[in-house]
Amino acid sequence: MRILREIGIICLAALAIVAMITLAFPRYGVNYTCMLPNISNGERIVLDKLHYHFSGIERGEVIVFIPPPPNNPEEKFIKRVIGLPGETIEIKNGSVYIDNTLLEEEYLLEPIDYDMAPVTVPDNEYFVLGDNRNLSNDSHRWGTLPRENITGKAWLVYWPLNHLRLIQSAHY
Repeated sequence: MRILREIGIICLAALAIVAMITLAFPRYGVNYTCMLPNISNGERIVLDKLHYHFSGIERGEVIVFIPPPPNNPEEKFIKRVIGLPGETIEIKNGSVYIDNTLLEEEYLLEPIDYDMAPVTVPDNEYFVLGDNRNLSNDSHRWGTLPRENITGKAWLVYWPLNHLRLIQSAHY
């Protein structure tokens, strides 16, 4: 009888640990090509929901978030943080400019084929773009992203197994 109680306690402890890990590091399936060539359609990733409780959001990080209207709030998006609060973002001649300074981006799939008039990012909001800029539904279409919509930092690709890797932030 005592052994059954101990097994039950061990099982409950294991379930509690799994639940805490799942809440802190949820999983997300990428369903689009907006982050090519860095994250592919069909890959599964782990998010770090705790990161932004201890650290600020930085340019170059890949995040998962609930998109603002007119997008479907049931469908989470994955994009790269480009503009921080207070910065002015402009897209011209195939490149992104932040406060009139060219942003060097070596991770893009191809040059940007559109222009965007300057946009100043409000307080507590961010400007996000997909790495596959020409096919991405992102801030250049619907505007800035409120901080409270950010679910977490994309941390690890775990599926398929042969794609296992940490998701790198861009450093400028």
